[in-house]
Amino acid sequence: MSELTTVATGLKFPEGPIAMPDGSLLVVEIARGTLTRIADGETEVIAELGGGPNGAAIGPDGYCYVCNNGGFQWHTARDGRVFPGDEPENYSSGRIEVVDLETRRVEVLYTQCNGQPLRGPNDLVFDAHGGFWFTDHGKQRPRERDRTGVFYAKADGSLIEEVIFPMEGPNGIGLSPDGSELYIAETHTGRLWAYELDAPGILRRKARDKADGGRLIPGRPGYYLFDSLAVDADGRVCVATLLDGGITILDPRGGDPQHVPMPDLLTTNICFGGNDLRTAYITLSSTGQLVSMPWPTAGTPLNYLNR
Repeated sequence: MSELTTVATGLKFPEGPIAMPDGSLLVVEIARGTLTRIADGETEVIAELGGGPNGAAIGPDGYCYVCNNGGFQWHTARDGRVFPGDEPENYSSGRIEVVDLETRRVEVLYTQCNGQPLRGPNDLVFDAHGGFWFTDHGKQRPRERDRTGVFYAKADGSLIEEVIFPMEGPNGIGLSPDGSELYIAETHTGRLWAYELDAPGILRRKARDKADGGRLIPGRPGYYLFDSLAVDADGRVCVATLLDGGITILDPRGGDPQHVPMPDLLTTNICFGGNDLRTAYITLSSTGQLVSMPWPTAGTPLNYLNR
């Protein structure tokens, strides 16, 4: 952690970092309801989205696609740290939104799938074919929680399908460097699942650890929760980890898990940027910070951003 550099402070529960080619960074501020640009330590609101903007990614048209979870109740600890809670009274529904970074126009792309409303879209990743996978984490109420799944959709609004159902609070999502495998982190179970792909939006329905084709990637012992993730160029999955805050590194091919501790128990997201994608940008959400550090392995280039 001695290598940590503070990029920005005073953010309102930042997540979904994107390291842009011009050296700036985009983040969502969930508690503020915004998409925000960070450049030279200064922040600028690009779009007022409301609700709970969560994961974000650049699409084939250069627009920023945002998973909006509809909002949370918020709680502030005595030391000033901020924590999300249950579905709020002003919950504004889950949705996928598109932001034109030049004009700052915002469009709602999807709100439902086959008549089933999206409840709490959380994170997304684009494939090389112009489509994107996204998780619906659902919403929690005092005595119940939504059952949700994982979706595949087209960036032009022409297709949305629920491909995996159910999952236990699906959160982070990513693709292997060659695009042949999909990775999904479940928050509540602290598990990482791998699914082989046959075609865009199509799973290889080969029974593995789960009947739907899911293969469990062995994790660490202990109690922790998983949040968002990024994949490095060697195929290892770097999962932001809650409670014992840090980045958990899991190798789908086997090998011992690793854990890089962070100074925030709500370490929620990681992305790669900088020269050769060897800088990790990490959101420390309860303390409102975006930090960076050198990473020993380059990140996997993202479709439509780094390629």
